Amino acid sequence: MDEISKKVFQTLDWLGILYEVHEHPPLPTIEEAIKYWGNIEATHCKNIFFRNHKGNRHYLVVIDHRQDLAIHDLEKRLKQGKLSFASPERMQKYLGLTPGSVSPFGLINDTGNHVHLFLDENLKTATRISFHPNINTATVVLAFDDFIKFLDASGNSYEFIGLYD
Repeated sequence: MDEISKKVFQTLDWLGILYEVHEHPPLPTIEEAIKYWGNIEATHCKNIFFRNHKGNRHYLVVIDHRQDLAIHDLEKRLKQGKLSFASPERMQKYLGLTPGSVSPFGLINDTGNHVHLFLDENLKTATRISFHPNINTATVVLAFDDFIKFLDASGNSYEFIGLYD
């Protein structure tokens, strides 16, 4: 276990959350990850980190990996101007993550609660959900209710909204 994912597992253990870990080679994209998710029963997620046009607000968007994000709809709802992908430097500063490893588990590194999380409302129907443990060499599966328990403990704001057509 590396130091990056160790913090995730310690946090989950501290919260009394049960989880499964599936190790695999580095999987920086959804397309590559799909090859390894075949036997893992869970809703696998796509995680996208954005910033607003001023660079003073940051958003993590989580959707089912099979969906496409309606980014222009999200921009209209937020009224923050054009959203763009956050740079690797911002990703490191706010989530302690590198490209290809973005995950809601990065919120454990956001001590100032700078990142707002948007979750696709359809994820509420998931029984189990999966994410990288802040490094792309493993997939962590946990019950959806336990994921919400993790989010509540993070202190970051989050909301469920319709994020795709």
